[in-house]
Amino acid sequence: MTKRSLQSSVEGIKKAQAALIRNSLTQQQLAEELLISRQPVSKFFQGKPIERYIFQEICIRLDLNWEIIALSSCPDADDVESISDIESLVQEIREKIKPSILNRCDIMRVLDMTQPIKLNHIYTDVNILEKITGQRWIGNELLQESNFEDFERFGFSQITEQRIPALEAVQKYPKLMILGKAGAGKTTFLKYLAIQCIRGNFLAHLVPIFVRLKDFAEAANQPGLLEYITQFIEQAFYLQQRQDTSTKQLLSQGRMLILLDGLDEVKEDTSHIFKEIRDVSDRFQNNYFVITSRIAAVQYTFEQFKEVEIADFDEQQIAKFAVNWFQIQDPLKAEQFLQKLQQNQRLKELANSPLILTLLCLAFEEIADFPTNKSELYKEAVDILLKKWDVMRGIERNQYKQLSPQRKKDLLSQIAWNTFVSGEYFFKQKFIEQQITDYIRNLPDTNTDLEAVQLDSEAILKSLEAQHSLLVERAKGIYSFSHITFQEYFVAHKVVYTPLSQAELFQNLVAHMTEKRWREIFLLTVEMLPNADYLLLLMKRQIESLSTVDDKFWMLLKDCLNTDCYVSGEVREEIEDALSNL
Repeated sequence: MTKRSLQSSVEGIKKAQAALIRNSLTQQQLAEELLISRQPVSKFFQGKPIERYIFQEICIRLDLNWEIIALSSCPDADDVESISDIESLVQEIREKIKPSILNRCDIMRVLDMTQPIKLNHIYTDVNILEKITGQRWIGNELLQESNFEDFERFGFSQITEQRIPALEAVQKYPKLMILGKAGAGKTTFLKYLAIQCIRGNFLAHLVPIFVRLKDFAEAANQPGLLEYITQFIEQAFYLQQRQDTSTKQLLSQGRMLILLDGLDEVKEDTSHIFKEIRDVSDRFQNNYFVITSRIAAVQYTFEQFKEVEIADFDEQQIAKFAVNWFQIQDPLKAEQFLQKLQQNQRLKELANSPLILTLLCLAFEEIADFPTNKSELYKEAVDILLKKWDVMRGIERNQYKQLSPQRKKDLLSQIAWNTFVSGEYFFKQKFIEQQITDYIRNLPDTNTDLEAVQLDSEAILKSLEAQHSLLVERAKGIYSFSHITFQEYFVAHKVVYTPLSQAELFQNLVAHMTEKRWREIFLLTVEMLPNADYLLLLMKRQIESLSTVDDKFWMLLKDCLNTDCYVSGEVREEIEDALSNL
């Protein structure tokens, strides 16, 4: 027996034969599962020497300890040389694939960036929640808290689980499923992980492989995951012959970090991708596996994977991101950005999403301030989540009920209006599903079967959450808008873009002038209207009709008049005259 080979002992063969029967396998089936020829399997059961890594693969598949099955023959010398061999192989492959990993992962360009930037120049460490927020049983507490008139806007952020650094989570859980909202930074973290590994800063004893699952699903000839990884290593070596042996050796020794990005981005045949991931991760259990996907998009459970959630940015992370963003262009601008952000509670709320924070930085770059028309900024953020973010990355998702982006906006506006009017920030799943049912039953060519419509409503809710992250599950069966700012934006959208009943909506709106929480709705609505004359005059008359007039009502009217809205000279003059007489 050579030092790079192993053979079964007599007692080991008996154990292996029993395991073969226990697993309902023949030697031929075992060989096919392991993607090897029948010959080494036959030799294994005959007690003849075979390559060490194949011997170990067979034992792993049969749930056997290879050290117990193997015939003892100078184990110390064999082990020393085997360790030396695998270390050399790891370093050789790491060196060969390093340029490809850096090329794939160290460059990023999102939204309206005029040129790509180095990921390391902008990367901000992310944190992980070890328990998925939507799986918490705290629904009653949320519903009770949302009834308060002075509900704190940052109440969401106070209801959080313990956070740990993402790198720590990878070390703690070798099989990890990272879930998160759209634009939460899942792909960026996975790329950062690959870079840190290949540069020797994290898990330097492993070979990192970054796989975009959409690309894998669409690869020519539909290779298996093991073959796809092998092809990546083969390309790095510029070789024509296959590198199956090297790949399997590394996997058998647990020396790979397999990074699988965007399970939710696979449009067709998700079951095939699931099976490939499950088979490879089960077969080569000693390796590290990290999968990312949007929350609510995962249809299957990987039993051996720990599911965690990527956390929203906190204030320190927002500040770090801003400093990184502006450090090359103008370091002082980062300080200005953070000061302006601190003064604007609603933008500060949105900034906990890395994607929306990027939008805010881009908006701030040229004028060192945020746009005066906040509704336009919110509209851009909503459009990014509804369609642009996927389009920019070439992702085509399955459409539900053929709802266009405009219809999705109309549906979200209806939900926002009905919940906000009743003072609800958190709402039960059944309530939203009923709202969706009412909406889709009024669409042309809709199935009138109530049971079918209700099933559609459940699917639409999950799709809205998974694809756009504008509605999110905060606890078991309890939903909210991802940010209260979005709920307010959609309420204003409902008022502005419902022409058939706009006069009635205006009347309903001005009835809420005395309520503090409606102030932002008024400001957004006048900004979004093509002509704010009618609404401003209604507000003036509503104030004048009150038996007790508080100056704060007139201040609201004044603030609305001073927004970036269109008002005719005649109406502006009438309102300014009324304000001047206070």
